[in-house]
Amino acid sequence: MFAHGRYPTLPLPPRPRLGLGRRWATGDGGLGGEGLGSPHQNPRALQRHRRRRGEPQLPRHLRQRTSLHMGVEPERNPRHPPESKAECVPSLVRSLADSSVKIVQAAIGGWHCLAVDDNGRAYAWGGNEYGQCGEEPERKEDGSKALRRDIPIPQRCAPRLSVRQVAAGGTHSVVLTQDGHVWTWGQPWPPGDIKQIWAPVRVQGLERVRLIAVGAFHNLALLEDGTLWAWGNNEYGQLGTGDTQPRSQPIPVQGLSGLTLVDIAAGGWHSTALTDEGEVYAWGRGEHGRLGFGDDKSSKMVPQKVQLLVGEDIVQVSCGGTHSVACTRDGRMFSFGRGDHGRLGYGKRVTTGHPMEVPINLPPPKDRSGSHGRWCTKLVACGGRHTLAIATWKDEPDQSIPT
Repeated sequence: MFAHGRYPTLPLPPRPRLGLGRRWATGDGGLGGEGLGSPHQNPRALQRHRRRRGEPQLPRHLRQRTSLHMGVEPERNPRHPPESKAECVPSLVRSLADSSVKIVQAAIGGWHCLAVDDNGRAYAWGGNEYGQCGEEPERKEDGSKALRRDIPIPQRCAPRLSVRQVAAGGTHSVVLTQDGHVWTWGQPWPPGDIKQIWAPVRVQGLERVRLIAVGAFHNLALLEDGTLWAWGNNEYGQLGTGDTQPRSQPIPVQGLSGLTLVDIAAGGWHSTALTDEGEVYAWGRGEHGRLGFGDDKSSKMVPQKVQLLVGEDIVQVSCGGTHSVACTRDGRMFSFGRGDHGRLGYGKRVTTGHPMEVPINLPPPKDRSGSHGRWCTKLVACGGRHTLAIATWKDEPDQSIPT
C-alpha cells in the first residue's frame, strides 16, 4: 500500500487482508455520515452504491480501488458553491474514477478529505477556509478574515511531493513522503492560535518516519527506529510529554521505551499506541472514558497501558472525537468512550470507560444462508460521532451437532 522511499524502511504494520467483506456503520447519521440516513445504536450494513442513470459503468479493475464519499456535497461550482446537499448513501467520487488514478489510501478531517494514489500523487477536497486543501484561502477585501471556500472536486495538492500516506486533522493536513519526511499545511492548532499555512512546509526534526497519525490539532509520527514523536496542541496531555505545553516542533513521547510499536492512532484530544504484543497504551483527554481506563476518566499526561484490554490480542485501534474502538486478531471489536448517537455500537446509549465487545447480530451473507459462523471485523475507523467497520463472514462448525 505504501511504496518504499529513498531510505530503507521497515515494513508497515500488517493490515488484515480485507478480501470480500461488508461495511458496517454506527453513530450519528444526521448528515448522512454513515450512509444510513439516520442515527443507529448498533451496527448496520451500509447500502451499496448504485449506479445512477447516466453514470458510466466502471471497469472491473477499478471497482475495488475507487473512492466513495457521503455527507455534505457542495454543488459543482468550484469557486463559490451556492448550496450544499446531503448525500445519505455512498456516492462515487467521479473525478478519482479515471483509469489513470488508483487510490490506495484516504483520510477524512474535520471539513476536508485527502487521498493518495499509487503514484504518490495527493488529492484534496472539501473545506478550505484555513488552507487545509492546499490552496490560499480567499479573504475579505481588507484581508482581515478568510472567507469560506469549498473545493467540491478533488484536486492535486502538494504536487512537488511523492506521498505515501495522508492524514487529515480538524483544519490541517499532514503527509508522509516516500523519503520518510513529514510535511504539513493548513491551520495546525485551534484557529487563532497560530498563523495558517496553505503551502506545504516540512516538519523539521523528523527523519525516516514510518507512520503518521493526526488528531484534531495534534500529530504523531512513528519512526523506523521505533520511537514515537508528537507535536501540536497539548491541552489535555495528548502529546504524552508529561505536561500540557503545546509544541511547535516534534518531541519524543515519554513512557514507551523498551516497547516495539506497530501502530498509532490519534483522536480529537487523545492518542493511542499499539505494541507487537497486542497491548494498547493510551493518553490525553480522559473525559467520557475514551482512554479505556474504566471508572478513571481523568486525563493522562503520559502513555499508560490499557489494562482492561490486556490478553485480548489487539491488532488495531481507531480513535474518534470522544470514543475509541479496538479490534482483536480473531475479529472482535471493543468500544469505549462517549456513547450518544450510537457510536459505540452497543444498541443503546451507554457512555463507559470499560471496553465492551460490540455485537454484530446480523444474518450471514445470502450465499451463506443457513450456515453457522460469525462476522469478523477486519478494519475499523472512528469519526467524530460515528464508527465504520469492514467485516467478513467466517464459517464455524455447528456446536449443536455431536462430533
